Amino acid sequence: MKLNQKQIQKQKLSPKQILFAKLIQLPIYRLEEAIENELVENPVLEINGDATKTKLEKEGKDNKNDEDTDQLFDWEDIYSPEGNNHFKPVSTYDASATESNMPQEDEKYFIDKLLDQIHKAGLNDDEIQIAEELIGDLDESGYLTTTVKNIAYKLNVSLKKVQKVLKIVQKLEPNGVAARDLQECLLLQISEKKGESYVTEILKNHFESFANHDYDKIIESMGISKLELQHAKDVINKLDPKPGHIDHELSNHYILPDLIVTKEDGKFKIKHNDSHLPELKLSKNYQKLLREKKELDKGTEKYLKEKLNSASWFVESILQRRNTMIRVMNAIIEKQKAFFNEETSNLKPMKLSDIAEKIKMDISTVSRVTNGKYVQTPLGLFELKQFFAEGVHDREGNYISRNKIMDKLKEIIANENKNSPLNDEKIVQIMKNDGYTIARRTIAKYRKILNIPNTKLRRGI
Repeated sequence: MKLNQKQIQKQKLSPKQILFAKLIQLPIYRLEEAIENELVENPVLEINGDATKTKLEKEGKDNKNDEDTDQLFDWEDIYSPEGNNHFKPVSTYDASATESNMPQEDEKYFIDKLLDQIHKAGLNDDEIQIAEELIGDLDESGYLTTTVKNIAYKLNVSLKKVQKVLKIVQKLEPNGVAARDLQECLLLQISEKKGESYVTEILKNHFESFANHDYDKIIESMGISKLELQHAKDVINKLDPKPGHIDHELSNHYILPDLIVTKEDGKFKIKHNDSHLPELKLSKNYQKLLREKKELDKGTEKYLKEKLNSASWFVESILQRRNTMIRVMNAIIEKQKAFFNEETSNLKPMKLSDIAEKIKMDISTVSRVTNGKYVQTPLGLFELKQFFAEGVHDREGNYISRNKIMDKLKEIIANENKNSPLNDEKIVQIMKNDGYTIARRTIAKYRKILNIPNTKLRRGI
Protein backbone atom coordinates (compact mmCIF):
# COMPACT_ATOMS: atom_id res chain seq x y z
CA MET A 1 0.00 0.00 0.00
CA LYS A 2 1.41 3.41 -1.02
CA LEU A 3 0.78 6.78 0.56
CA ASN A 4 0.48 9.59 -1.97
CA GLN A 5 0.42 13.28 -1.14
CA LYS A 6 -1.45 15.53 -3.52
CA GLN A 7 -2.19 19.27 -3.44
CA ILE A 8 -5.63 20.33 -4.66
CA GLN A 9 -7.71 23.51 -4.55
CA LYS A 10 -11.24 23.33 -3.15
CA GLN A 11 -13.74 26.11 -2.77
CA LYS A 12 -15.43 25.99 0.61
CA LEU A 13 -18.31 28.25 1.61
CA SER A 14 -18.07 30.02 4.95
CA PRO A 15 -20.98 29.78 7.44
CA LYS A 16 -21.86 33.37 6.57
CA GLN A 17 -22.04 32.57 2.83
CA ILE A 18 -24.17 29.51 3.51
CA LEU A 19 -26.57 31.61 5.62
CA PHE A 20 -26.83 34.27 2.89
CA ALA A 21 -27.54 31.60 0.24
CA LYS A 22 -30.28 30.19 2.47
CA LEU A 23 -31.94 33.55 3.22
CA ILE A 24 -31.81 34.92 -0.32
CA GLN A 25 -33.82 32.01 -1.70
CA LEU A 26 -36.67 32.58 0.78
CA PRO A 27 -39.73 34.57 -0.36
CA ILE A 28 -40.71 37.46 1.91
CA TYR A 29 -43.26 35.57 4.02
CA ARG A 30 -40.77 32.75 4.67
CA LEU A 31 -38.10 35.31 5.59
CA GLU A 32 -40.45 36.57 8.27
CA GLU A 33 -40.62 33.02 9.68
CA ALA A 34 -36.83 32.73 9.60
CA ILE A 35 -36.49 35.99 11.55
CA GLU A 36 -39.00 34.83 14.17
CA ASN A 37 -37.18 31.50 14.57
CA GLU A 38 -33.79 33.20 14.90
CA LEU A 39 -35.15 35.59 17.55
CA VAL A 40 -36.36 32.59 19.55
CA GLU A 41 -33.15 30.57 19.18
CA ASN A 42 -30.52 33.31 19.53
CA PRO A 43 -30.60 35.38 22.75
CA VAL A 44 -28.00 37.82 21.35
CA LEU A 45 -30.43 38.93 18.61
CA GLU A 46 -33.08 41.52 19.51
CA ILE A 47 -35.73 43.67 17.84
CA ASN A 48 -34.67 47.29 17.46
CA GLY A 49 -38.01 48.78 18.48
CA ASP A 50 -37.13 52.41 17.79
CA ALA A 51 -35.82 51.67 14.29
CA THR A 52 -38.86 49.53 13.44
CA LYS A 53 -41.22 52.27 14.63
CA THR A 54 -39.36 54.93 12.61
CA LYS A 55 -39.40 52.74 9.50
CA LEU A 56 -43.15 52.10 9.75
CA GLU A 57 -43.86 55.80 10.34
CA LYS A 58 -41.79 56.72 7.27
CA GLU A 59 -43.57 54.04 5.25
CA GLY A 60 -46.91 55.45 6.36
CA LYS A 61 -45.93 58.94 5.17
CA ASP A 62 -44.76 57.56 1.83
CA ASN A 63 -48.07 55.75 1.38
CA LYS A 64 -49.98 58.98 2.02
CA ASN A 65 -48.14 60.56 -0.87
CA ASP A 66 -49.14 57.79 -3.27
CA GLU A 67 -52.13 58.11 -5.64
CA ASP A 68 -54.93 56.81 -4.18
CA THR A 69 -65.90 27.48 -11.21
CA ASP A 70 -64.37 24.18 -11.18
CA GLN A 71 -60.84 23.98 -12.52
CA LEU A 72 -60.03 21.58 -15.36
CA PHE A 73 -56.72 19.71 -15.13
CA ASP A 74 -54.76 18.24 -18.01
CA TRP A 75 -53.52 15.46 -15.73
CA GLU A 76 -51.96 13.31 -18.46
CA ASP A 77 -48.89 15.57 -18.53
CA ILE A 78 -48.52 16.33 -14.82
CA TYR A 79 -45.13 14.72 -14.43
CA SER A 80 -43.48 17.30 -16.70
CA PRO A 81 -41.05 19.33 -14.51
CA GLU A 82 -41.37 22.33 -16.80
CA GLY A 83 -45.16 22.29 -16.45
CA ASN A 84 -45.00 24.24 -13.20
CA ASN A 85 -43.71 27.32 -15.04
CA HIS A 86 -47.12 27.90 -16.61
CA PHE A 87 -48.70 29.04 -13.35
CA LYS A 88 -49.33 32.78 -13.33
CA PRO A 89 -51.17 34.11 -10.26
CA VAL A 90 -53.68 36.89 -10.58
CA SER A 91 -52.46 40.22 -9.26
CA THR A 92 -54.17 40.90 -5.94
CA TYR A 93 -51.77 43.44 -4.47
CA ASP A 94 -53.02 47.02 -4.31
CA ALA A 95 -50.10 49.42 -4.74
CA SER A 96 -51.94 52.11 -2.77
CA ALA A 97 -52.68 49.85 0.20
CA THR A 98 -51.28 50.59 3.64
CA GLU A 99 -49.18 48.01 5.46
CA SER A 100 -52.09 47.09 7.72
CA ASN A 101 -54.21 45.77 4.86
CA MET A 102 -51.50 44.36 2.62
CA PRO A 103 -52.24 40.82 1.45
CA GLN A 104 -50.19 38.21 3.27
CA GLU A 105 -49.97 34.44 3.51
CA ASP A 106 -52.18 33.79 6.52
CA GLU A 107 -53.22 30.18 6.01
CA LYS A 108 -51.26 27.19 7.25
CA TYR A 109 -49.10 25.28 4.85
CA PHE A 110 -50.15 22.00 3.30
CA ILE A 111 -48.21 19.73 5.70
CA ASP A 112 -49.36 21.69 8.77
CA LYS A 113 -52.99 21.27 7.74
CA LEU A 114 -52.55 17.50 7.46
CA LEU A 115 -50.84 17.29 10.86
CA ASP A 116 -53.65 19.32 12.43
CA GLN A 117 -56.21 16.87 11.06
CA ILE A 118 -54.21 13.86 12.29
CA HIS A 119 -53.94 15.22 15.84
CA LYS A 120 -57.72 15.64 15.90
CA ALA A 121 -58.46 12.15 14.51
CA GLY A 122 -58.41 10.33 17.88
CA LEU A 123 -55.36 8.20 17.10
CA ASN A 124 -53.09 6.68 19.74
CA ASP A 125 -49.43 7.72 20.07
CA ASP A 126 -48.09 4.90 17.88
CA GLU A 127 -50.58 5.67 15.11
CA ILE A 128 -49.77 9.38 15.28
CA GLN A 129 -46.07 8.58 14.91
CA ILE A 130 -46.80 6.48 11.80
CA ALA A 131 -49.09 9.16 10.37
CA GLU A 132 -46.45 11.85 10.91
CA GLU A 133 -43.87 9.68 9.16
CA LEU A 134 -46.23 9.15 6.21
CA ILE A 135 -46.98 12.86 5.94
CA GLY A 136 -43.28 13.67 6.16
CA ASP A 137 -42.66 11.42 3.16
CA LEU A 138 -45.10 13.25 0.87
CA ASP A 139 -43.69 15.17 -2.07
CA GLU A 140 -44.79 18.67 -3.08
CA SER A 141 -47.66 17.22 -5.13
CA GLY A 142 -49.01 15.22 -2.18
CA TYR A 143 -47.81 11.77 -3.30
CA LEU A 144 -46.23 9.21 -0.96
CA THR A 145 -42.58 8.88 -1.99
CA THR A 146 -41.66 5.72 -0.10
CA THR A 147 -43.21 2.29 0.43
CA VAL A 148 -45.25 1.23 3.46
CA LYS A 149 -42.74 -1.61 3.88
CA ASN A 150 -39.89 0.89 4.32
CA ILE A 151 -41.87 2.87 6.89
CA ALA A 152 -42.76 -0.28 8.80
CA TYR A 153 -39.07 -1.27 8.87
CA LYS A 154 -37.94 2.23 9.87
CA LEU A 155 -40.42 2.50 12.77
CA ASN A 156 -40.18 -1.17 13.71
CA VAL A 157 -43.93 -1.74 13.46
CA SER A 158 -46.03 -4.23 11.52
CA LEU A 159 -46.83 -3.70 7.85
CA LYS A 160 -50.53 -4.15 8.65
CA LYS A 161 -50.42 -1.25 11.13
CA VAL A 162 -48.82 1.12 8.60
CA GLN A 163 -51.39 0.15 5.94
CA LYS A 164 -54.20 0.87 8.42
CA VAL A 165 -52.84 4.35 9.22
CA LEU A 166 -52.21 5.07 5.52
CA LYS A 167 -55.93 4.57 4.84
CA ILE A 168 -56.68 7.14 7.55
CA VAL A 169 -54.20 9.64 6.07
CA GLN A 170 -55.71 9.10 2.60
CA LYS A 171 -59.08 10.26 3.94
CA LEU A 172 -57.68 13.67 4.96
CA GLU A 173 -58.28 16.89 3.08
CA PRO A 174 -57.41 17.56 0.31
CA ASN A 175 -58.84 14.42 -1.29
CA GLY A 176 -56.27 12.27 -3.06
CA VAL A 177 -53.39 12.98 -0.69
CA ALA A 178 -50.86 10.22 0.17
CA ALA A 179 -51.59 8.30 -3.04
CA ARG A 180 -48.76 6.21 -4.43
CA ASP A 181 -49.51 6.90 -8.08
CA LEU A 182 -51.85 8.91 -10.27
CA GLN A 183 -54.43 6.15 -10.61
CA GLU A 184 -54.76 5.76 -6.82
CA CYS A 185 -54.91 9.56 -6.41
CA LEU A 186 -57.87 9.84 -8.80
CA LEU A 187 -59.63 6.82 -7.31
CA LEU A 188 -59.37 8.30 -3.81
CA GLN A 189 -61.05 11.46 -5.07
CA ILE A 190 -63.77 9.75 -7.08
CA SER A 191 -64.68 7.60 -4.07
CA GLU A 192 -65.75 10.78 -2.26
CA LYS A 193 -68.10 11.78 -5.09
CA LYS A 194 -71.55 10.46 -5.82
CA GLY A 195 -71.81 9.60 -9.47
CA GLU A 196 -72.09 6.91 -12.10
CA SER A 197 -70.31 3.68 -11.19
CA TYR A 198 -68.87 3.33 -14.70
CA VAL A 199 -66.63 6.37 -14.09
CA THR A 200 -64.99 4.55 -11.18
CA GLU A 201 -64.75 1.38 -13.26
CA ILE A 202 -62.87 3.26 -16.00
CA LEU A 203 -60.30 4.48 -13.48
CA LYS A 204 -60.06 1.13 -11.74
CA ASN A 205 -60.02 -1.34 -14.63
CA HIS A 206 -59.31 0.69 -17.79
CA PHE A 207 -56.94 3.38 -16.55
CA GLU A 208 -54.14 2.65 -19.03
CA SER A 209 -56.52 2.71 -21.99
CA PHE A 210 -58.06 5.96 -20.74
CA ALA A 211 -54.67 7.64 -20.20
CA ASN A 212 -53.62 6.62 -23.74
CA HIS A 213 -56.94 7.82 -25.21
CA ASP A 214 -57.75 4.33 -26.46
CA TYR A 215 -61.47 5.15 -26.24
CA ASP A 216 -62.72 2.54 -28.71
CA LYS A 217 -61.27 -0.21 -26.52
CA ILE A 218 -63.09 1.15 -23.44
CA ILE A 219 -66.41 1.48 -25.28
CA GLU A 220 -66.14 -2.07 -26.64
CA SER A 221 -65.02 -3.57 -23.33
CA MET A 222 -67.57 -1.80 -21.09
CA GLY A 223 -70.46 -1.52 -23.51
CA ILE A 224 -71.01 2.20 -22.90
CA SER A 225 -71.83 4.95 -25.38
CA LYS A 226 -69.57 7.75 -26.62
CA LEU A 227 -71.76 10.20 -24.71
CA GLU A 228 -71.23 8.29 -21.47
CA LEU A 229 -67.49 8.13 -22.09
CA GLN A 230 -67.39 11.88 -22.73
CA HIS A 231 -69.23 12.44 -19.43
CA ALA A 232 -66.69 10.22 -17.63
CA LYS A 233 -63.85 12.18 -19.22
CA ASP A 234 -65.37 15.49 -18.05
CA VAL A 235 -65.71 14.16 -14.48
CA ILE A 236 -62.16 12.80 -14.38
CA ASN A 237 -60.67 15.99 -15.82
CA LYS A 238 -62.12 17.90 -12.85
CA LEU A 239 -60.17 15.77 -10.38
CA ASP A 240 -56.93 17.21 -8.99
CA PRO A 241 -53.80 15.28 -10.07
CA LYS A 242 -51.63 17.26 -7.63
CA PRO A 243 -53.62 17.63 -4.37
CA GLY A 244 -50.63 18.97 -2.46
CA HIS A 245 -49.01 21.06 -5.16
CA ILE A 246 -47.90 24.59 -4.29
CA ASP A 247 -49.83 25.99 -7.29
CA HIS A 248 -52.98 24.46 -5.82
CA GLU A 249 -52.17 26.06 -2.47
CA LEU A 250 -51.39 29.46 -3.94
CA SER A 251 -54.67 29.59 -5.84
CA ASN A 252 -56.43 30.34 -2.54
CA HIS A 253 -53.83 32.82 -1.29
CA TYR A 254 -52.87 36.36 -1.84
CA ILE A 255 -49.36 36.78 -3.17
CA LEU A 256 -47.10 39.01 -1.13
CA PRO A 257 -44.50 40.58 -3.45
CA ASP A 258 -40.87 40.86 -2.37
CA LEU A 259 -40.31 43.98 -4.47
CA ILE A 260 -42.42 46.96 -5.51
CA VAL A 261 -41.62 48.93 -8.67
CA THR A 262 -43.18 52.34 -9.26
CA LYS A 263 -42.66 54.89 -12.02
CA GLU A 264 -42.13 58.51 -11.01
CA ASP A 265 -41.31 61.28 -13.49
CA GLY A 266 -40.42 58.72 -16.12
CA LYS A 267 -37.98 56.88 -13.84
CA PHE A 268 -38.43 53.50 -12.18
CA LYS A 269 -38.16 53.30 -8.41
CA ILE A 270 -37.54 49.95 -6.70
CA LYS A 271 -38.45 49.28 -3.08
CA HIS A 272 -38.00 46.13 -1.04
CA ASN A 273 -41.34 45.17 0.49
CA ASP A 274 -40.04 44.46 3.99
CA SER A 275 -41.34 47.40 6.02
CA HIS A 276 -43.57 45.04 8.03
CA LEU A 277 -40.50 43.09 9.18
CA PRO A 278 -38.75 44.14 12.42
CA GLU A 279 -35.36 45.83 12.40
CA LEU A 280 -32.81 43.70 14.23
CA LYS A 281 -29.89 44.56 16.50
CA LEU A 282 -27.32 42.79 18.66
CA SER A 283 -27.95 42.76 22.41
CA LYS A 284 -25.80 45.40 24.16
CA ASN A 285 -26.05 43.50 27.43
CA TYR A 286 -24.54 40.32 26.02
CA GLN A 287 -21.86 42.28 24.15
CA LYS A 288 -20.91 44.04 27.39
CA LEU A 289 -20.86 40.70 29.21
CA LEU A 290 -18.44 39.28 26.65
CA ARG A 291 -16.17 42.33 26.79
CA GLU A 292 -15.92 42.26 30.56
CA LYS A 293 -15.70 38.44 30.78
CA LYS A 294 -16.76 38.56 34.42
CA GLU A 295 -18.07 35.38 35.98
CA LEU A 296 -18.10 33.59 32.63
CA ASP A 297 -16.87 30.04 32.40
CA LYS A 298 -15.23 28.88 29.17
CA GLY A 299 -18.33 27.04 27.98
CA THR A 300 -20.61 30.06 28.43
CA GLU A 301 -18.06 32.38 26.80
CA LYS A 302 -17.76 30.08 23.78
CA TYR A 303 -21.55 29.78 23.50
CA LEU A 304 -22.04 33.57 23.58
CA LYS A 305 -19.28 34.16 21.03
CA GLU A 306 -20.92 31.68 18.65
CA LYS A 307 -24.33 33.28 19.12
CA LEU A 308 -22.86 36.77 18.64
CA ASN A 309 -21.22 35.73 15.36
CA SER A 310 -24.42 34.00 14.25
CA ALA A 311 -26.54 37.07 15.05
CA SER A 312 -24.10 39.39 13.29
CA TRP A 313 -24.07 37.20 10.16
CA PHE A 314 -27.87 36.99 10.22
CA VAL A 315 -28.32 40.79 10.30
CA GLU A 316 -25.68 41.30 7.58
CA SER A 317 -27.22 38.58 5.39
CA ILE A 318 -30.67 40.21 5.55
CA LEU A 319 -29.20 43.55 4.49
CA GLN A 320 -27.20 41.83 1.75
CA ARG A 321 -30.35 40.00 0.60
CA ARG A 322 -32.23 43.29 0.32
CA ASN A 323 -29.45 45.02 -1.66
CA THR A 324 -28.91 42.03 -3.96
CA MET A 325 -32.60 41.75 -4.83
CA ILE A 326 -32.80 45.45 -5.69
CA ARG A 327 -29.65 45.17 -7.85
CA VAL A 328 -31.10 42.18 -9.71
CA MET A 329 -34.44 43.93 -10.24
CA ASN A 330 -32.73 47.08 -11.46
CA ALA A 331 -30.72 45.04 -13.99
CA ILE A 332 -33.89 43.27 -15.17
CA ILE A 333 -35.62 46.62 -15.76
CA GLU A 334 -32.63 47.91 -17.74
CA LYS A 335 -32.61 44.78 -19.90
CA GLN A 336 -36.39 44.78 -20.38
CA LYS A 337 -37.02 48.54 -20.76
CA ALA A 338 -39.53 48.08 -23.58
CA PHE A 339 -41.62 45.72 -21.47
CA PHE A 340 -41.69 48.04 -18.45
CA ASN A 341 -42.55 50.97 -20.70
CA GLU A 342 -45.86 49.19 -21.30
CA GLU A 343 -44.81 47.38 -24.47
CA THR A 344 -45.69 44.13 -22.70
CA SER A 345 -45.52 42.00 -25.84
CA ASN A 346 -41.89 43.02 -26.31
CA LEU A 347 -40.16 40.80 -23.76
CA LYS A 348 -36.60 40.38 -25.00
CA PRO A 349 -34.71 37.09 -24.79
CA MET A 350 -32.71 37.14 -21.56
CA LYS A 351 -30.82 34.55 -19.53
CA LEU A 352 -29.79 34.37 -15.90
CA SER A 353 -26.18 34.72 -17.03
CA ASP A 354 -27.00 38.11 -18.64
CA ILE A 355 -28.05 39.53 -15.26
CA ALA A 356 -25.22 37.78 -13.39
CA GLU A 357 -22.68 39.31 -15.75
CA LYS A 358 -24.23 42.77 -15.51
CA ILE A 359 -24.21 42.93 -11.69
CA LYS A 360 -20.95 40.93 -11.35
CA MET A 361 -22.48 38.13 -9.29
CA ASP A 362 -22.59 34.37 -9.52
CA ILE A 363 -25.37 32.92 -11.67
CA SER A 364 -26.51 30.72 -8.76
CA THR A 365 -27.18 33.87 -6.69
CA VAL A 366 -29.33 35.34 -9.46
CA SER A 367 -31.18 32.02 -9.73
CA ARG A 368 -31.96 32.06 -6.00
CA VAL A 369 -33.13 35.69 -6.15
CA THR A 370 -35.54 35.08 -9.02
CA ASN A 371 -36.94 31.72 -7.98
CA GLY A 372 -40.34 32.02 -6.27
CA LYS A 373 -40.11 35.81 -5.81
CA TYR A 374 -42.72 38.29 -7.04
CA VAL A 375 -42.63 41.96 -7.96
CA GLN A 376 -45.54 44.37 -8.01
CA THR A 377 -45.26 46.75 -10.99
CA PRO A 378 -47.55 49.35 -12.59
CA LEU A 379 -48.39 46.57 -15.10
CA GLY A 380 -49.38 44.02 -12.46
CA LEU A 381 -47.83 41.26 -10.35
CA PHE A 382 -45.10 39.11 -11.92
CA GLU A 383 -42.83 36.32 -10.82
CA LEU A 384 -39.23 37.37 -11.50
CA LYS A 385 -38.66 34.20 -13.55
CA GLN A 386 -41.20 35.46 -16.09
CA PHE A 387 -38.79 38.14 -17.30
CA PHE A 388 -36.30 35.52 -18.46
CA ALA A 389 -37.13 34.27 -21.92
CA GLU A 390 -35.30 32.26 -24.53
CA GLY A 391 -35.68 33.23 -28.16
CA VAL A 392 -34.94 32.39 -31.80
CA HIS A 393 -34.07 34.42 -34.86
CA ASP A 394 -36.61 35.21 -37.57
CA ARG A 395 -35.82 35.41 -41.29
CA GLU A 396 -34.46 38.95 -40.93
CA GLY A 397 -32.19 37.92 -38.05
CA ASN A 398 -34.27 39.61 -35.35
CA TYR A 399 -34.80 37.92 -32.01
CA ILE A 400 -38.26 36.53 -31.25
CA SER A 401 -38.99 35.94 -27.57
CA ARG A 402 -40.04 32.56 -26.19
CA ASN A 403 -43.37 34.06 -25.09
CA LYS A 404 -44.24 35.00 -28.68
CA ILE A 405 -43.31 31.53 -29.89
CA MET A 406 -45.45 29.86 -27.22
CA ASP A 407 -48.38 32.16 -28.02
CA LYS A 408 -48.07 31.10 -31.66
CA LEU A 409 -47.88 27.43 -30.65
CA LYS A 410 -51.06 27.77 -28.54
CA GLU A 411 -52.82 29.46 -31.46
CA ILE A 412 -51.86 26.69 -33.91
CA ILE A 413 -52.99 23.90 -31.57
CA ALA A 414 -56.21 25.72 -30.63
CA ASN A 415 -57.18 25.86 -34.33
CA GLU A 416 -56.21 22.28 -35.25
CA ASN A 417 -58.71 19.56 -36.18
CA LYS A 418 -59.23 17.64 -32.91
CA ASN A 419 -60.07 14.46 -34.83
CA SER A 420 -56.70 14.71 -36.61
CA PRO A 421 -54.35 16.78 -34.41
CA LEU A 422 -51.02 18.05 -35.72
CA ASN A 423 -47.80 16.27 -34.83
CA ASP A 424 -44.70 18.24 -33.89
CA GLU A 425 -43.17 17.94 -37.38
CA LYS A 426 -46.25 19.55 -38.96
CA ILE A 427 -46.21 22.32 -36.33
CA VAL A 428 -42.53 22.97 -37.16
CA GLN A 429 -43.49 23.40 -40.84
CA ILE A 430 -46.37 25.78 -40.03
CA MET A 431 -44.06 27.80 -37.79
CA LYS A 432 -41.43 27.92 -40.55
CA ASN A 433 -43.99 29.18 -43.08
CA ASP A 434 -44.84 31.98 -40.63
CA GLY A 435 -41.19 32.97 -40.20
CA TYR A 436 -40.30 30.99 -37.05
CA THR A 437 -37.41 28.57 -37.60
CA ILE A 438 -37.65 26.15 -34.67
CA ALA A 439 -36.43 22.60 -34.09
CA ARG A 440 -38.93 19.81 -33.38
CA ARG A 441 -37.42 19.17 -29.93
CA THR A 442 -38.03 22.85 -29.09
CA ILE A 443 -41.71 22.47 -29.98
CA ALA A 444 -41.89 19.40 -27.71
CA LYS A 445 -40.21 21.35 -24.91
CA TYR A 446 -42.63 24.29 -25.21
CA ARG A 447 -45.61 21.92 -25.30
CA LYS A 448 -44.51 20.53 -21.94
CA ILE A 449 -44.09 24.01 -20.49
CA LEU A 450 -47.64 24.87 -21.63
CA ASN A 451 -49.01 21.53 -20.39
CA ILE A 452 -50.13 20.62 -23.92
CA PRO A 453 -50.15 16.82 -24.39
CA ASN A 454 -48.78 15.03 -27.45
CA THR A 455 -50.72 14.32 -30.66
CA LYS A 456 -52.22 11.03 -29.47
CA LEU A 457 -53.51 12.47 -26.23
CA ARG A 458 -55.05 15.51 -27.99
CA ARG A 459 -57.18 13.35 -30.27
CA GLY A 460 -60.88 13.66 -29.45
CA ILE A 461 -63.35 10.85 -28.74
